Amino acid sequence: MKCPGQDTQYWNPDAIFETECPECGHPMEFFKDDATRRCGNCKKKIVNPKMDFGCASYCQFAEQCLGTLPEEFVGQMDDLLKDRVAVEMKRYFGTDFKRIGHAGKVARYAETLGKQEKADLAVVLCAAYLHDIGIKNAEEKYNSPAAEYQEQEGPAVARELLEKLGAKEDLVDEVCDIIGHHHHPRDEETLNFKVLYDADMLTNMDECEKKNGVDSKEFSEKIDRLFLTESGKALAKEVLIQNN
Repeated sequence: MKCPGQDTQYWNPDAIFETECPECGHPMEFFKDDATRRCGNCKKKIVNPKMDFGCASYCQFAEQCLGTLPEEFVGQMDDLLKDRVAVEMKRYFGTDFKRIGHAGKVARYAETLGKQEKADLAVVLCAAYLHDIGIKNAEEKYNSPAAEYQEQEGPAVARELLEKLGAKEDLVDEVCDIIGHHHHPRDEETLNFKVLYDADMLTNMDECEKKNGVDSKEFSEKIDRLFLTESGKALAKEVLIQNN
């Protein structure tokens, strides 16, 4: 027996659709039963942003169906979630390319730091893509992108998006907690928070004034005070001092 959802005779017109690569923005075409496809531009393997395995919780043929998927896809669902989150973030911000670009840069730094610090990359990267997701509502409600309003509005938007993608409850809770205070570290913080905080701090400083004429030694000491992880401090000095 073939699952009706996989039989092309039952497919609707939207079963074949176009999206953008979350890494480089290049157009990509997906069939709805594609687990992954490789971007023709940057060559990165991208997960199907519309793939939904909700039926696996009740379908008697789930094991056979899921068994046809690439092994790496089945074994790395949390990791691949970040690609779908990236797509949804871009869809949410629409033509706000400045914020899309900022989120992407934070995610790249977060991935580098997360690997060095051995953080949970699924949490870190989802938080990186969504850390400023509340800014749109903040500007609409309060006419301000201030950090406190971003943190107030962000978790609800992030939770709705992550739950729609079928993310695990504990991942959703942790990502939303990070987003809800990502500008304001508590006295005791998780490693995942520290990695996201440092990635965001580095991105903001890199996009802004960098050294701004400050003595290298003084600037290095400032980095040591501001950043929360050793990897973050080292990368910040490399990006903001050694490369300038």
